[in-house]
Amino acid sequence: MADGVTSVDGSDGEPNAREQLANPYKRHRGTGPISGYFGRIADAGWFQSSVRFVILLAGVTVGLETYPSITNHYGTELGVLNEVILWIFVLELVIKFAAEGTRPWNFFTDAWNVFDFAIVAVAFLPIDAEYVAVVRLARLLRFLRLVRALPRLRILVTALLKSIPSMGYVALLLLMLFYIYAVSGVFLFGANDPIHFSSLPIAMLSLFRVVTGEDWTDVMYIQMYGCDNYGYEGKLEELCTDPSAYPVFAALFFVTFMLVGSLIILNLFIGVIMTSMDEAKTENTALEMLEQHAASGTEIQTVEYELHALEQSLAEMMQRVSHLQVYLDKRVKRDSLTDAVRPLTIPPKENDAD
Repeated sequence: MADGVTSVDGSDGEPNAREQLANPYKRHRGTGPISGYFGRIADAGWFQSSVRFVILLAGVTVGLETYPSITNHYGTELGVLNEVILWIFVLELVIKFAAEGTRPWNFFTDAWNVFDFAIVAVAFLPIDAEYVAVVRLARLLRFLRLVRALPRLRILVTALLKSIPSMGYVALLLLMLFYIYAVSGVFLFGANDPIHFSSLPIAMLSLFRVVTGEDWTDVMYIQMYGCDNYGYEGKLEELCTDPSAYPVFAALFFVTFMLVGSLIILNLFIGVIMTSMDEAKTENTALEMLEQHAASGTEIQTVEYELHALEQSLAEMMQRVSHLQVYLDKRVKRDSLTDAVRPLTIPPKENDAD
């Protein structure tokens, strides 16, 4: 048999969809002797634990290179260690490629595999020595592989990615709020406070400062008391050319912006992320349950056969209903025709006088 994938029913072909759900992180590799051997290595617990250790070691090594005293004394050793780590990652990729058998391109069907390949490939780009900082940043990217190596961390990243579409609408709502308040602030406070509300971009940046809570009361007090009484001391006094105070309106302006912007809309981001987190945990739990069933294989096959039998029974039932519907339609048409013809065929009653 060619080096391929055997489906649940025992036939050769592409990976079964149910198997893909059962373990989405375990590659469906070939069943040949070579690919099977490397596949068992790639899926082995000791191999994955070793990769996690090397990823942590790579992160620690990059961190040590930030200390000049360490690089001056152990620069050569750290360079050798980085090369060893790089070739360990290359060996990992070779094992995973070999596990795909005659279809090595299947390796790139997994986005996490593409991510790993890109991080390793960056290290082989022809970068001059003057761009050593770029090389070190490329080494730092290896530490991101820890996201793929730790399942719980992978769930968190998956939840963040799943929440992006919903977060886009929340961000749009927040941008509309910033725009409305920024334009209002330029019209109302631009003359009194040219530092924070001289233009629309500066006003939006000032409102971002307010919504983060960074000394937002100082910005509010300048509008409440006027730039001649608060905030423009020393060299800033020459900028206060048209002071004006808005004791009540300025307080309402900034308090409502803080309530809506910080306590409501920003909390929507948290709500969206938490919802996506619950969905990701639910999916992960379901996948783990399917993986446990797929480990034996028998229960998955039983469920598959039961579903197939139910589909056949449903198809037969729908066929019988269709035949019954046709029969009823013919019967209705025949009865209608009979009722229409009956008055023409009933003989007239004889006259009593006759």
